[in-house]
Amino acid sequence: MEDMDDNPYISDFYEDMQRWSFNLQVYFLTTRWKDIQKIRGGKKTVIQDRTIYEDAYIFAPNLHAMGLMSTRDFENYKQLFDAISNQIETPDLLIYLRAGIPKLVHQIQMRGRDYEDAIRLDYLKRLNERYEAWIANYTGKLLIFNVDDIDFQENPEHAAEIIQKVESTLNGLF
Repeated sequence: MEDMDDNPYISDFYEDMQRWSFNLQVYFLTTRWKDIQKIRGGKKTVIQDRTIYEDAYIFAPNLHAMGLMSTRDFENYKQLFDAISNQIETPDLLIYLRAGIPKLVHQIQMRGRDYEDAIRLDYLKRLNERYEAWIANYTGKLLIFNVDDIDFQENPEHAAEIIQKVESTLNGLF
């Protein structure tokens, strides 16, 4: 689960998306860029919850398309992302957890973050559509899991199955 405790914009964003969308997206871009730099400097295998690409290809364009980020701010954001993306390597493996709107709503409710109570269903629907479009064109190594029927808490074997598939994809195990 992504740590939101230190995010200075997230609560404000959900109260006034139009006002805070650019600030939030730049915050995420900066945070993810710093994460990438730490990963590069380390020697351990790392699993990231979110990639820098999701913000650039899904969240920021969605906010712009919904009229919640001005064209000026969106173009500025894209230029910043483009400058950073030239220095980024594609992940060794991208894992896409596909979920329908009911599952997403359930997971959001389970997190219990007050500021997420105002998330609109049309916003989630548009994000899902953008994720699907992005994944359809993704050219790196990719695993897709439909998580609508996966429950790690009730069925620990679900996690074991996913781990086995990830390991076999990365290491060539059968």
